[in-house]
Amino acid sequence: MAQAVSWPGETFDHAAFAWPEKRRGHSSAIRPGVTLEPFLVSAGVVALAEIGDKTQLLAFILAARFRKPVPIILGILVATLANHTVAGAIGSWITSLLSPATLRIVLGLSFIAMAIWTLVPDRLDERDAKLPHASVFVTTIVAFFLAEMGDKTQIATVALAARYHAFVAVVGGTTLGMMIANVPAVLIGGRLAHRLPIRRVHAVAAAIFAALGIAVLIGVGA
Repeated sequence: MAQAVSWPGETFDHAAFAWPEKRRGHSSAIRPGVTLEPFLVSAGVVALAEIGDKTQLLAFILAARFRKPVPIILGILVATLANHTVAGAIGSWITSLLSPATLRIVLGLSFIAMAIWTLVPDRLDERDAKLPHASVFVTTIVAFFLAEMGDKTQIATVALAARYHAFVAVVGGTTLGMMIANVPAVLIGGRLAHRLPIRRVHAVAAAIFAALGIAVLIGVGA
């Protein structure tokens, strides 16, 4: 008979942001919504956090400079997939280093810190969008990958991957969120930037991060 496997948060099953788990004797079984939830949460929170972020500002600059939306969009997609794959792998690796209780505390505080960080306006140096003697596609990949290093959406991907134990769903969701925010920026350009209620959008993203953090921390003593 297969032995029961202890997973983080078994007593946290019915919370709003339930901690994923595997059932006894059914290691491949997936509870309804366990894949959909991390994908949707990751996509939604990153799309909101990305509004007004430095990488979206970079998308505006690249669109205005080169006026070639297709290679810019493809470059953003490749750079985001590469960057968030690394971030998701780090998040999954972190879960093997920490005890369940410690992991909950670290993640809870990380999400709350992300909520505060999301409310801080970003700035971008236009020199970040320059790469001499390179095509538009390559310039976009390099510029976006470097701009995303240590950015709030990359850190969010690390935390979400550690939170949900769903590498593919989280990386796919955060990448989709980046594209939702940046494709219109490339296609419409600066005309869109002045019409978005950026503070309100960031407030919603911050509220989601805070809710995730509180939900995780509530389960620490469970």
